[in-house]
Amino acid sequence: MSGNLVETLIGAVVLVVAGFFLYFSYDKADIGTVEGYTLMAKFDKVDGVKVGSDIMLAGIKVGTVMEQTLDAKEYLAVLKLSLSSNVKLPDDSAIKIASDGLLGGKYLSIDPGGSEDYLAAGEEIRFTQGAVDLTELIGKAIYSTGGGGDK
Repeated sequence: MSGNLVETLIGAVVLVVAGFFLYFSYDKADIGTVEGYTLMAKFDKVDGVKVGSDIMLAGIKVGTVMEQTLDAKEYLAVLKLSLSSNVKLPDDSAIKIASDGLLGGKYLSIDPGGSEDYLAAGEEIRFTQGAVDLTELIGKAIYSTGGGGDK
């Protein structure tokens, strides 16, 4: 009977430690939307970007992707973005999809413009650059070398 009690106590300790690690990882992951205002951006390709992906400005997280939809008229991907209220973007700012290393995840990178007019909540970032397909680039590089059989 005492063996069952010891096993039960060890199981309870394991569950408490697992719960602590789950809480710690969630706390440090910085998951969730950023409180602030929303903007829209249209891209030709958003491969790898998901709801919850980070939006970075100068290497600092300033926002989160809230929603993905398809514009059926223009066949473009529309992203709804949530940006921190203390970040004001000039209306000529550009946003692009960047990769965190070769095997890393995708995020949105903002290049602020120089205009004195700022984007208001609900407006669209007009200058966008979609995702770059690495395998497509490698294929183009291989086939652009000629590969002909001239000897």
